[in-house]
Amino acid sequence: MTEPADSPAESPQVISPEAAAPDVIPLEAIPLAGRAINPHPPRMIAIANQKGGVGKTTTAINLGTALAAVGEEVLIIDLDPQGNASTGLGIDRRSRRYSTYDVLMGEATLRDAILATAVPRLSIAPSTLDLSGLELEVSQSRDRAFRLRSALGPLNTVPPGATDFTYVLVDCPPSLNLLTVNALAAANAILVPLQCEFFALEGLSQLIKTMDQVKATLNPELVIHGIVLTMHDARNNLSNQVVADVRQNSGEKVYDTIIPRNVRVSEAPSYGKPVLVYDLKCVGSEAYLRLATEIIQRERELLAGSASSGGDVAPDRQSGAA
Repeated sequence: MTEPADSPAESPQVISPEAAAPDVIPLEAIPLAGRAINPHPPRMIAIANQKGGVGKTTTAINLGTALAAVGEEVLIIDLDPQGNASTGLGIDRRSRRYSTYDVLMGEATLRDAILATAVPRLSIAPSTLDLSGLELEVSQSRDRAFRLRSALGPLNTVPPGATDFTYVLVDCPPSLNLLTVNALAAANAILVPLQCEFFALEGLSQLIKTMDQVKATLNPELVIHGIVLTMHDARNNLSNQVVADVRQNSGEKVYDTIIPRNVRVSEAPSYGKPVLVYDLKCVGSEAYLRLATEIIQRERELLAGSASSGGDVAPDRQSGAA
């Protein structure tokens, strides 16, 4: 989509980590004693659904922006080879010196790949098309399902000048491939965007089956954080029926917030902006702000439940929950 000639689009300034913080010392150069151990490692949420076009990337971008808007330090990890989350946040392909492909191949650290965005407190580890070949390249490696978990480990130590992230959101590809398995093996929880359409529940059952397999073999701490209904049209009887069916089948796992079908949400990525930056007052922006508030509240409940059951409030990423 092109913007009218009399209203040129503003291109968000992409700031490299070096430009944003010239005094940052590379992680490897800091003596172990000089690294601050983060007492509360970031909570990692995988945004996943094997169906395409359900709003995964839109949810990652706008939920990340909404969480940043209420004061959280947020990192989005783009695990989709299409790189739409990176493009939707205004990250030019020429700025992607390192990508999540380099991180998963062990050729760069996660902090090497992180770029600042035009949104304060929101950063991204961008993706490139190279990521599409990763599964073939590491298929024989014994650690192939744990590469993202290993890459996340250094986020538990915070070098001087580096960002102490509170949330990590992973935008997964629209398939249940090795990239999605890596995200589920590393995550604390999974957030499922579900489009209000006829086949929604069928896709959800497949994803839950995969999640159960990952939980049984790779990540016993993995839970469903919640299901967010997207692209809802209140004038459409089918949309309303899907909402009723999903709530009946999944109960409290479904967030109260419903993301409406909104033209401003669809337009925003073409300008390299989250909808909250593109049009803060539209119904889509308001919905994502409500979702962020609901997620933070649910996080408190999850952590409180973990503490009361004797579990660690903030499990170490190296020990299983990532």
